[in-house]
Amino acid sequence: MEAQATLLLPVPSAPTIFKTSSPIIVKSQAQIHATRRQLLASHPSAIAPKREKDAKKRIVVTGMGLVSVFGSDVGTFYDSLLAGESGISLIDKFDASSFPTRFGGQIRGFNSNGYIDAKSDKRLDDCQRYCIVAGKKALEDAGVGSHELSKIDKDCAGVVVGTGIGGVTIFSDNVESLIERGYKKITPFFIPYCIPNMGPALLAKDLGFMGPNYSISAACATSNFCFCAAANHIREGKADLMIAGGVDASIIPVELGGLVACGALSQRNDDPQTACRPWDKDRDGFVLSEGAGVLVMESLEHAMKRDAPILAEYLGGVVNCDAYHITNPRFDGLCVSSCIRSCLVNAGVFAEEVNYINAHATSTVVGDLAEVNALKKVFKNKEGIKMNATKSMIGHCMGAAGGLEAIATIKAIQTGWLHPTINQFNPEPGIEFDTVANEKQQHEINQFQVRLVLVDTTP
Repeated sequence: MEAQATLLLPVPSAPTIFKTSSPIIVKSQAQIHATRRQLLASHPSAIAPKREKDAKKRIVVTGMGLVSVFGSDVGTFYDSLLAGESGISLIDKFDASSFPTRFGGQIRGFNSNGYIDAKSDKRLDDCQRYCIVAGKKALEDAGVGSHELSKIDKDCAGVVVGTGIGGVTIFSDNVESLIERGYKKITPFFIPYCIPNMGPALLAKDLGFMGPNYSISAACATSNFCFCAAANHIREGKADLMIAGGVDASIIPVELGGLVACGALSQRNDDPQTACRPWDKDRDGFVLSEGAGVLVMESLEHAMKRDAPILAEYLGGVVNCDAYHITNPRFDGLCVSSCIRSCLVNAGVFAEEVNYINAHATSTVVGDLAEVNALKKVFKNKEGIKMNATKSMIGHCMGAAGGLEAIATIKAIQTGWLHPTINQFNPEPGIEFDTVANEKQQHEINQFQVRLVLVDTTP
């Protein structure tokens, strides 16, 4: 059981000196300082949280890239979320008719043209395909397309993209070949393309990035672990720019079967699009999905020098462990609440300054309430706080979950619109937070936002 929390700021705290490529809600420095003075006055014993001021150590997000059930365009992805669309459907990439769960967030119509050469594309596992395309799209969004790569110091540019399992399709196919036809039928690409770090390694090879490069595997918390690691590399002076996030290509028989075996998945086969029901009394498990979500993270100094589009600022992140159970979270949320509190301190933010939460909210019986219990321990006053669940529409993308949800969060900051949590038919009592049920809401997000992950694969 891992927990990881990160804090994002809509814009750097002196926004007038930056150019932005899209509308961003900005509050003046006077408003920010006034808010903090009020908080300190109401907490006489409190010490004002300190924030990083060194432009070499302040981390900004300058690009976003994804592969999702709604395609590979960030704008289309968020428009679909705002419209309350569901990307869940019956699985048809293999015969799932004998499985108790026969649906998921299957990616359809994926196209790597222009991002992966045709010869390599035939050999790769989808896990690597999604990673490479999302990573290159994120760089384009950051103003570092193929023609601008020469402007980057490649010794100081790296990739940390994690995955829950890695190249599971190529692994499964070659185990089958071994059993049915012998070792001589195993492809020589079996080992290279099934190991978890091959996605970021191939992406770095294509780009020539020679900075830190590896993959973190921390189940559902994977993407956020990678954001935290990438930020640390930049703050330590080991990198100027990092591509960070997560990827998984999970819709295959063995993974679907494994999750069925441990009782984790919804079995609402008659109505797949309403199967993922975070905070609904009738939820019966999560919905398996797949995809990739990555960010381009840079030091503020580096981004300013190249006049980059600044989308958000990463303020801090903390990692801890439940040390409780192989899959179940502590129901009281103690570990996660501790992680959030530590993250707030690390980021230099009062809990009272947070008014939006993009929750993990997988639609499991135990996990949803454990997460809410953790949030209640930290955010005592729920009034004004909005909380939504991206998974209600795209399912659980495993290692990519945090990456895709970070993108949804930044788009919420940019647009001032929160996507709905769909499938709220019979709300669980006692949630207390506004869960943006079924309809999008306009919301001016405060200067700070919290993204947290609670690992749970139990119904």
